[in-house]
Amino acid sequence: MINFHILTLFPEMVMQGLHTSILGRAAARGDISIEAVNIRDFTTDKHGRVDDYTYGGGAGMLMQAQPVYDAYQSVIDRIDPNKPRRVIYVTPQGQPFHQATAKALSEEEELIFLCGHYEGIDERVLEEIVTDEISLGDYVLTGGELAAMVMVDAIARLVPGVLHNGESAETESFGDGLLEYPQYSRPEIWHGKRVPEILLSGDHAKVDAWRMEQALARTKERRPDLYEKYREAHPPVEKKRRK
Repeated sequence: MINFHILTLFPEMVMQGLHTSILGRAAARGDISIEAVNIRDFTTDKHGRVDDYTYGGGAGMLMQAQPVYDAYQSVIDRIDPNKPRRVIYVTPQGQPFHQATAKALSEEEELIFLCGHYEGIDERVLEEIVTDEISLGDYVLTGGELAAMVMVDAIARLVPGVLHNGESAETESFGDGLLEYPQYSRPEIWHGKRVPEILLSGDHAKVDAWRMEQALARTKERRPDLYEKYREAHPPVEKKRRK
């Protein structure tokens, strides 16, 4: 089980997004725990401000260290001190988020996500509490909430019990370094298009071989970078020539 703690200025946004569908049901069952901690609740400013101007000038406001640290401390005070924990600052300056990242983080017990806004967060508190800086991609959002929600979703679905069918997490795109093969459901013919005959054969070995061929072909076409990495790790076996 993983406990997700999300430090944010918009807790309603986070909770509404993550307490629906599969993750909502997983949280209700106790497979995961998700909470949003409102950073604004911890400001000492009488007007409820959590930001101020940056030293040295420049456009925009910066989130202050004090409310962020106190929000973080409110979570730490409730966690077993013997438990390891990761504090993830969601920022475009961080390391790119990949499926391997999600897999590694899914093995943790306590994950704290820090969502920035405005021009970011005072560097001093980041240096003090953050263990990982992770980016969803090379673009800038208005805040870290959407990126944190995407990461929580990707991580949570790898936690045993969340999807009910563990195989689905293993066989989908990126599970083995390849994009997922095409899939089909009923009816057998739709808009004049037939389900590939091999999928109706009942021969599981042939179906598996076909799916691997399709995954390789699709990855080579759509993500040649992934295809090359896969081929480096899994060089094709040369068939012996008959004498």
